[in-house]
Amino acid sequence: MRRLVLALIVWPAAVAAGASGGLAIVGRTPDEASRVTAVTAPATSFDAQERFEAKPGGGATTEGPLNADAFSRSSANMSFERELDFKVGNGLFRKLWITAPSSTRVSDGLGPLFNARSCQSCHLKDGRGHPPTGPGDPAVGMFLRLSVPGTHADLLPALAAGIDGYLATLPEPTYGGQLQTFGVPGLPAEARMGISYTEEPMTLGDGAVVSLRRPEYSVVDPAYGPVSPDVQLSPRVAPQMIGLGLLEAVPEADILVLADPDDADGDGISGRANQVWSLAEGRVMLGRFGHKAGQPTVRDQAASAFSGDIGISTLVHPDSWGDCTETQTVCRAQPDGGQPEADDTVLDLVTFYSRNLAVPARRDPGDPVVLAGKQVFYEAGCDACHHPKFVTDRLADQPEQSFQLIWPYTDLLLHDMGEGLADHRPEALADGREWRTAPLWGIGLTKRVTGQQTFLHDGRARTLLEAVLWHGGEAEAARDAVAALPASDRDALIRFLESL
Repeated sequence: MRRLVLALIVWPAAVAAGASGGLAIVGRTPDEASRVTAVTAPATSFDAQERFEAKPGGGATTEGPLNADAFSRSSANMSFERELDFKVGNGLFRKLWITAPSSTRVSDGLGPLFNARSCQSCHLKDGRGHPPTGPGDPAVGMFLRLSVPGTHADLLPALAAGIDGYLATLPEPTYGGQLQTFGVPGLPAEARMGISYTEEPMTLGDGAVVSLRRPEYSVVDPAYGPVSPDVQLSPRVAPQMIGLGLLEAVPEADILVLADPDDADGDGISGRANQVWSLAEGRVMLGRFGHKAGQPTVRDQAASAFSGDIGISTLVHPDSWGDCTETQTVCRAQPDGGQPEADDTVLDLVTFYSRNLAVPARRDPGDPVVLAGKQVFYEAGCDACHHPKFVTDRLADQPEQSFQLIWPYTDLLLHDMGEGLADHRPEALADGREWRTAPLWGIGLTKRVTGQQTFLHDGRARTLLEAVLWHGGEAEAARDAVAALPASDRDALIRFLESL
């Protein structure tokens, strides 16, 4: 609670400062700003691909075989000297942590309760996680966030600081902020994640029928007592890892200018920025990462995953017991792997690796069908949230991400996605119907990388068309436009998305 209070007290000053992730930003000259405005202007012609469109990650874009390693390559503009740090970071990302105490001191400290033993376990081949495929498939790469509503007292710091819209939640009293489905030997896992699906047919404008599967989630066989009746469950699939450093380097001002919380232009799109407390930076910052933009930097995201997913402490999250609550006394009494279990060198290398997982080159961006699908994408209004391109900040110490024209197809803002996708669990300023616009780069390679193809925050969509048809709220008009298309235009749209 103390961290929340501090965050809210300094919030107005931090937002006004516009600071961005502790990055060493070199300001743009007026000439550079003019060039950026010109190069990021939206497309107006769809007869040919745009200049530089084939390289969505700018100079960091990788060329290579479109196989399972397509998301695991380093930034193409990386120097030989920095390549070693990337490879060591890769080793740490793949490392299997073990139970303490152990003779292998550099690898112990797992759990005591956890969801995975390594980063790679959730982000298979640096790609997306997926829901369990059946009763025998463990829920690795997908988990349940847990919370209960906060009280009025939890909002008082926000009210005192004049912050409007902060939505207070607290960890579930017994099971914490995340359901842990594994435990070290002798310690029961918290529970299993239950998922059931109901198929719902949807008829499109030309008579085609698409079946959408609606999930329901539950906590099954809880081992430490009943779950609070006020629990808020939010399923989360581990997102793909490519391009994170580039997204971190997008200027904050270029994101905020896209926000229209009151829909002042009347287009039905009212993107909002999330503002969250950075434990790594010690201040309030713009949220960029996670399905609700709940993390502001790659370092914060990595440290949070070490703690919540694996139970490994860092200086950012120093508790050796990870997400064990005060009621889980046996869990908190388990041996640890040192203080911290992953030191700053480990966290720095994993952060460097995560920042430099490169975006693969586009496939056939000049193909006539792809270009036709791109036009459909724009005309349906998909680009209103899936903002095509940015130019990153000029950075003094991160040459791979510095001043790159990138094509992530996201505005990194929160949008109301309708009741169909709502999880009814707030996160900072994000309410229970809001989600951050997911980046689309690399989406067409999902199955090649992981062998699975599921989309959206909980993997309910089995095809890209299903993912589009689940859109509601601010995206309802775009969804309806796609649903009304003739089959040839729908197919072209999907072909365009698969080329990203």
